[in-house]
Amino acid sequence: MPDVHTPFVAPADSAAANVVAAGTSARMQVLVGPDQGAPNFVLRRFIMGAGGGMPFHTNEVEHEQYVLRGRARIRIGDDVHEVKPDTTLYIPAGVPHSYEVLEAPFEFLCVVPNAPDRIRLAEGC
Repeated sequence: MPDVHTPFVAPADSAAANVVAAGTSARMQVLVGPDQGAPNFVLRRFIMGAGGGMPFHTNEVEHEQYVLRGRARIRIGDDVHEVKPDTTLYIPAGVPHSYEVLEAPFEFLCVVPNAPDRIRLAEGC
């Protein structure tokens, strides 16, 4: 029998905004994921305030991101990019990256595979 999934629709603001422990002035919402019936991907929204960001770190899963508002300096490997609304990013699994807010609030959508992940701070952080 084929797997049947129930559609999910809700206001984004109804998702809990949890503090990102590794970050500074950073919160994350899971907008769509396993709890909403999505089997393959997780859609998250990150919101970072003034002086916020994330230290240089790696993840075990890839990231696809879309900037909604604000500006930030994002380091991916050895390259540094200043991003603003309508910027898209792809961060491969295992590649070190960091975020430094330049204009708050900095807000972006992040899609990741629905798979185990672990944040590892890069050496020297």
